[in-house]
Amino acid sequence: MSDSPERISMAGRLRNNFLTGLIICAPLAITIWLTFTFIDWADSWVTPYLPQRYNPQYYFDVTIPGTGLLIAVMFITIIGFLGKNLIGRSIVNFGESILHRMPLVRTIYRSVKQILETVLKEQSTSFKKCGLVEFPSPGMWALVFISGDAQGEIAAKLNAEGEEMIAVFMPPTPVPTAGFLMFVPKSKIIMLDMTPEEGAKLLISGGLIAPEYKPKVDPVPVLPAPADLSPVK
Repeated sequence: MSDSPERISMAGRLRNNFLTGLIICAPLAITIWLTFTFIDWADSWVTPYLPQRYNPQYYFDVTIPGTGLLIAVMFITIIGFLGKNLIGRSIVNFGESILHRMPLVRTIYRSVKQILETVLKEQSTSFKKCGLVEFPSPGMWALVFISGDAQGEIAAKLNAEGEEMIAVFMPPTPVPTAGFLMFVPKSKIIMLDMTPEEGAKLLISGGLIAPEYKPKVDPVPVLPAPADLSPVK
């Protein structure tokens, strides 16, 4: 005996309602879980080194999430404030001079500092644009993030041909945490209007979440009204 249309329709509605609820609840639950995981991670690093008299848990006998994160943010802000004056800058330079004398540590420190300065620099254009390059063969296109113009020896060697070279980063799908650094002629890159966040969503979803695109339409010029050439009576 076959199922009635009403029973099939009811099952379909229940399934659609479940999927709709999943779409609403899953992002919210994942966001809350990631937020509390990050807060717990920050607390686990800072709270053990916090003196008891400055720890709210010592007075209230209850764990207050975010205490370590708040203290870390305040500490980093104070260090940044002190690093801008003469005395603080002298202390920072003295500490860097010690690190630069350590063979392995100085290489790691310089690399990390240079990356952070490039990423956090307000006027930096790194990873603020997306583009398309032909990869792995002609006619096949891959999404890339624009790192910036080629610099240093690489720029001197590649720009000798008379064409400007651009550094691009091509991450894999679905985890864009690793990838390839490539230097591509500027004329071979198709610049996109999508933001890096939209490009990351497109990569992580495997092409399922495409950003909305509204083509730019040039405004139609308004022609002046024709002059009245009729004879004056």
